[in-house]
Amino acid sequence: MHKADFSQSVLSWFDLHGRKDLPWQQQQAPYPVWISEIMLQQTQVATVIPYFERFIQSFPNVESLANATVDEVLHHWSGLGYYARARNLHRTAQQICEEFAGVFPLEFDQVLALPGIGRSTAGAILSLGAGQRHAILDGNVKRVLARCFAVAGWPGQSQVLKKLWHLAEHHTPDQRVADYNQAMMDLGSLICSRTQPQCQKCPLEKRCQAHAQGEETAYPAPKPRKTVPVRSTCMLILRNRTGEIMLEQRPPSGIWGGLWSLPECPSENQAEQWCRDNLRLSGRLISSWPQRRHTFSHFHLDITPLEIQVEQSDRVMEAGSRLWYNPAHPDARGLAAPVARLIKEFQEKSEE
Repeated sequence: MHKADFSQSVLSWFDLHGRKDLPWQQQQAPYPVWISEIMLQQTQVATVIPYFERFIQSFPNVESLANATVDEVLHHWSGLGYYARARNLHRTAQQICEEFAGVFPLEFDQVLALPGIGRSTAGAILSLGAGQRHAILDGNVKRVLARCFAVAGWPGQSQVLKKLWHLAEHHTPDQRVADYNQAMMDLGSLICSRTQPQCQKCPLEKRCQAHAQGEETAYPAPKPRKTVPVRSTCMLILRNRTGEIMLEQRPPSGIWGGLWSLPECPSENQAEQWCRDNLRLSGRLISSWPQRRHTFSHFHLDITPLEIQVEQSDRVMEAGSRLWYNPAHPDARGLAAPVARLIKEFQEKSEE
């Protein structure tokens, strides 16, 4: 298929059906596109929009984001998941202030070198935010190209990815790059969906090799399945006499890195002794709540909440690592999503 025919078909479709009113499209600038692209990794547009709007309201530019605390940034991210993205945003903003005087860089290699930004994200930032010609290859674009050109194999394999990048680079036009890249993402999201593609609405229907084969959903090949392991933990809802509950901040890296969470112990029958040994708190187990499951990308976590009444403490709380949190008057603190739900449930029970 001729490069110009391909891109023109995509752009003509975009003019009629593409998304043009997304909040990060309202001004062509790298900063809002950067924030949106990081949020859109692993997350759908409808979920991202309210998070993006709140985030931009609080951090309207690189400098305001750099000057915020990690806790403030994580608070705005609570519920979006994949929290390393938020920590990278904060670190990147500080790096831009230090190295580029707070002005988002416009050289591809400089953008690519920033934390949390890969080749496709760098291309999206500079094409959508600065009008430069760069190809992109997010999950939606991979699907459109893999189907249209019948690229066999899982895109996580280097040879398959190399083919898809070649196609992406070749078909990206010299003009209207921002519209074209947005159109390709829209096509993958709205039309060329994973399980039920609407081929009759696609501008590439007559050119699509997967459609001609009647094998649309065979492309791209899925990631080889692995058994997802299951882990379990007991989250301790330690409440003191004034109704506050104990929170502790998790290490900066790893699951829920930097977020505030509930203390965890291995099992219910060890809970009271674990509190004495690890927290030097004397407490009484009041109730065991129903188990609930939280799913990460690579494992399931089965959580059993244990409500414990703290009778006394024989030590002063360590500054910074743990604190007593008042759920009736919550502050702007980054909480892991299941922890936020447990705190809300605790408060609702307390008010009954």
